[in-house]
Formats: sequence, structure tokens, C-alpha cells
Amino acid sequence: MQIAVLLVHVLIAIALVVLVLLQQGKGAEAGAAFGGGSSQTVFGSRGSGGFLSKLTGGLAALFFVTSLGLAYFATNAGSAPQSGIPDAQVIEQQHNGAPTLDDGDQSGNNAAPALEEGGDQESSNP
Repeated sequence: MQIAVLLVHVLIAIALVVLVLLQQGKGAEAGAAFGGGSSQTVFGSRGSGGFLSKLTGGLAALFFVTSLGLAYFATNAGSAPQSGIPDAQVIEQQHNGAPTLDDGDQSGNNAAPALEEGGDQESSNP
């Protein structure tokens, strides 16, 4: 159910962005004086302003409802999901059972092996 609400929420958000970008600003009426205003008769005599404004308001209300629904799902989640960041107890249990690099050789000899200087034919001078 939560995934369906999230999907609807994202689709409404995209539709809101598109609708806001489609609407004309307050200064757009000056362009209609030069012949651009007659092409908006599909939405009625007032143009697309009233229709798009009502549609934007309705989608904004649905956006708020889906936001509240997602907040409800987030607060009433009974347990953490199986995927994601595990609890601190799980990490501690995994850490206690897994060997680390320090668990190997305890001799304390951390020096790198030295090159031997004798018997090597390439290092002798002719």
C-alpha cells in the first residue's frame, strides 16, 4: 500500500510541475492584444486560466493528502524494513563473529622481508 501511495505522490508532483509551467503569468495578457489571445478558446472564453488553476488546486490538495498518508505509514511502521541499514545490535553480532586482520599473526613481526645480498648474479659487479 505504501508503494502505491508513493507512486501516486510522485506522479502528482510531476503533474503539478507541468501544470505550473503551463500556466501563463499575470503579464501575459499584453501579448493577447497582438493576436495571440484567440487561440485559447478550447478551455472557454476566459482561456485556460480558470481550468488550469482549478486543476492545480485539486492536485495540490491530493499532494497534501498523499504526503499525510506517507507520514502516517512512516510513523506507524512496526519494525524496520529488512533491507537498508541494520540495527547496532546486528552490526555488533556480525563484528564479534567475523575475523579481523588483527586476529591472524600475533608474533608482532610487522617488518617487510629484506632482500638477500649474497649469491645473486645480477648484483655482482664485473
